[in-house]
Amino acid sequence: MDAVRQSFQQLQNELRRDWCGIEAGGLASDYDILVVPSLSLDAHELQKISGVLFYEERLLFSLIRLRDPRTRVIYVTSEPLPPLVIDYYLQLLPGIPFSHARDRLLLLSTCDSSLKPLTQKILERPRLLERIRRALRPGSSFMTCFNSSPLERELSVALRVPLFAADPDLLEWGTKAGSRSLFAECGLPHPAGSPLMDSVEDLAAAAELWQDQPQAQRFVIKLNQGFSGEGNALLDLRPIAQQSPDRVGLTAASQAIAQQFPVMRFQAAHETWQNFQGRITDLGAIAELFIEGEVKRSPSVQGCIHPSGQVEILSTHDQILGGPDGQIYLGCRFPADPAYRLQLQKWGEQIGEALAQRGALERFGVDFVAVNQGGDHWELQAIEINLRKGGTTHPFMTLKYLTNGYYDPQSGQFCSELGQPKYYVATDNLQSPRYRGLLPQDLMDIIAANQLHFDSSTKTGTVFHLMGCLSQYGKLGLTSIGNSPEQAQALYDEVVSVLDRETDPATSPAGSALPVSWAV
Repeated sequence: MDAVRQSFQQLQNELRRDWCGIEAGGLASDYDILVVPSLSLDAHELQKISGVLFYEERLLFSLIRLRDPRTRVIYVTSEPLPPLVIDYYLQLLPGIPFSHARDRLLLLSTCDSSLKPLTQKILERPRLLERIRRALRPGSSFMTCFNSSPLERELSVALRVPLFAADPDLLEWGTKAGSRSLFAECGLPHPAGSPLMDSVEDLAAAAELWQDQPQAQRFVIKLNQGFSGEGNALLDLRPIAQQSPDRVGLTAASQAIAQQFPVMRFQAAHETWQNFQGRITDLGAIAELFIEGEVKRSPSVQGCIHPSGQVEILSTHDQILGGPDGQIYLGCRFPADPAYRLQLQKWGEQIGEALAQRGALERFGVDFVAVNQGGDHWELQAIEINLRKGGTTHPFMTLKYLTNGYYDPQSGQFCSELGQPKYYVATDNLQSPRYRGLLPQDLMDIIAANQLHFDSSTKTGTVFHLMGCLSQYGKLGLTSIGNSPEQAQALYDEVVSVLDRETDPATSPAGSALPVSWAV
């Protein structure tokens, strides 16, 4: 074990030793939390996400931790955050004076808008590193991030602060091939698929999968480290059905499949076969049976592995998907349908236990496909594991921190302090060309004039994020929280209606008459 890995393990052992005090929360939560919202993922894949630099704002829900009067937060970003955005979050805090919370928040920036991971930018700036180190209290600090990589491990060691996240050496279990291996080990149903392959020639051997699954109509080709469905492509077998292995043999079937690669339907906008085949070499890929069905959903379960080794199920969701074939993550509804949410919890616990045995920490999620078999009967197939925070993390944590409620594993519902079940609809992808040019100040005006804010007395309303993304990309994130699924949906729909009206060129000087790209 090299020196960095050894130091990192020592720091994580300190976290395991001290975690009970951190988890106690409330007045005893006398800790510094370093938030590094770096998306330390493949740079080429990240470029497929519109406005990805502003996704560093998704962890701003962490500022609600300042409701604990002894907690301090150090939040680092690539570019400085607009003060108005920070004020918006601090004003959500229940029972804490704004000035008191602001005094316990340190905002730092690298002033670097390049596509390099934020963590790398920090490591490249020794004076910034020293500033962060001086701000953290030794023995009373920990670091949190969007996902862990060798960069986060290096930063943890450089700052001598424990990282509450999985050791990067375990990240293979969050890849497409690693997920399939863990599903098989835990006995979870999952689609038939191929082993990991790192060349187009090897991938053509998906003909062997076709031979084993003669009823297959389509395969999904997945980059091993793709995310949000952006690294997927759909291979349609129906045009070459007459060249199936049982008719022409494996060699001819492989050749037929290879000829279909350039005309696959890529899920990411502007993706091409020329680029995709290079990504197969770089990242590896698998072929997986595409699950057919007239009525399908994409539920997921989220959990947390505490440093003690305890696995806690946090939430279930029905994901909202888009793209050419419904594989791109757009948003979610909480909680998942009662017809299968408890089954999701059970399987989530199994995966969590397997990950915990390997030494994993913090967030994990498991995505499924559910096919309706009639009535309330759904057939579930596990699709992939995310060994990191995801698109469902920030809306759920926003709900938890703002309502101070609890998740009931017996029902799979989240309830307020008074026992009121809570529901939400959330997205990172409310986007319209005519929203471009809206500044955070303009959004605040619209929120105030139309009473779209979160009401701390009723614990209902909408919380906004990705506000920095609006002006350039016309893109916004939000979480609409209600006391019923219908109310949550109505609150979400009201936001869309108001934004459309406020940017209608017939009534507003800005924008153009173009539709919203999607609506839940």
